[in-house]
Amino acid sequence: MFPKKYSNLLFIVFMGLGMSLLMTLIITYINTGYDEEYSKRFFKAWSVSLPVAMIATTIVAPVIQKFVDKITK
Repeated sequence: MFPKKYSNLLFIVFMGLGMSLLMTLIITYINTGYDEEYSKRFFKAWSVSLPVAMIATTIVAPVIQKFVDKITK
């Protein structure tokens, strides 16, 4: 188990991994179809989308959390 102080960092890592993985798998398939080169195209796209997802999650998550806190009781 990880200490509670790392929960925000772990959230960013797992959210970024999960979202970028799923989106890249689906979008690569939709755009180019599935063939013998699919995994090569996927990993190339994921190498770009993963860092973008990590940065986006780092920036967006705190803002969304504040918004959700405001609209919930």
